[in-house]
Amino acid sequence: MVRLFNNLSEKDQRHYASIEATKLKHGGIKYISELFGIDPKTINVGLEELKKTPSVPEDASGGRAVGVRRAKRKQKHK
Repeated sequence: MVRLFNNLSEKDQRHYASIEATKLKHGGIKYISELFGIDPKTINVGLEELKKTPSVPEDASGGRAVGVRRAKRKQKHK
């Protein structure tokens, strides 16, 4: 975890630390801040940023828009 954390950008470090702290529930922020050597306030900032970020970016869903059907295939006649 620490090796991955150290290779992330500052913003991604905040978000990663926040996610890991949330998984641990009680005492998670303190534990993760000590593990990564960051201030607990940094994790709280990351939590706030993640709350404001949509879970799936609009253009990354990979699916068709609601109500759009797949084009029918032409069947080959033998």
